[in-house]
Amino acid sequence: MTRAVLSIGSNLGDREANLRIAVEVLWDWLRAISPVYETKPWGVEDQPDFLNAVLIVDDPAADEWTWLHRAQSAEHHAGRVRTRHWGPRTLDVDIVTVDGVTSDHPDLRLPHPGAHERATVLAPWLDIEPHAGLPGHGLVRELLAGTDTSGLRKRDDLRLVGTA
Repeated sequence: MTRAVLSIGSNLGDREANLRIAVEVLWDWLRAISPVYETKPWGVEDQPDFLNAVLIVDDPAADEWTWLHRAQSAEHHAGRVRTRHWGPRTLDVDIVTVDGVTSDHPDLRLPHPGAHERATVLAPWLDIEPHAGLPGHGLVRELLAGTDTSGLRKRDDLRLVGTA
C-alpha cells in the first residue's frame, strides 16, 4: 500500500464546493477525510480566508509522482490558475507525506517543507489520525502544540463526507 497525506485548501469561489472537487477526484483512494477548518491566509495575508482539510489516501499502485499528478488533476478540475506564490486559489492540494518518502526534487519536496509549522495542516490531520507523525519532525500533536492556532476555526457546519 502506498499511503499519502494530502492537505487541501480553497479561498476563491465556492470554497466548500472546491474542497469537494478534491474529494471527488480522489474518492477511489480515500481512507479518511478530516473536518473542515477556516483559516487565516499564510504567507500572503492580503487575501480571503481559506477552508482547509486533510485527506488520507492509499493505492498499492501509486508512488509519490502518481499522487502529485492526481493532486494537480484535482486542482485543474477546480479551475486552479497559478498566478502568485501563496496567493488566492480555487483549490490547493499539497502532498504532506507519502509513506515516509523523502524528496528534494524541486517539483516534489517531501515531506512538505512547511507542514510541520502550519496549523492548517496539523490540526485537521490530528483529528483523523491522533498518533500521526511527520517524518523528520515528530508527532503531529507535539508539532501542533508549538504552532500558532489563533487564526484557526473548526467549521462543524461543513462536511466533505459523502460527497462522491
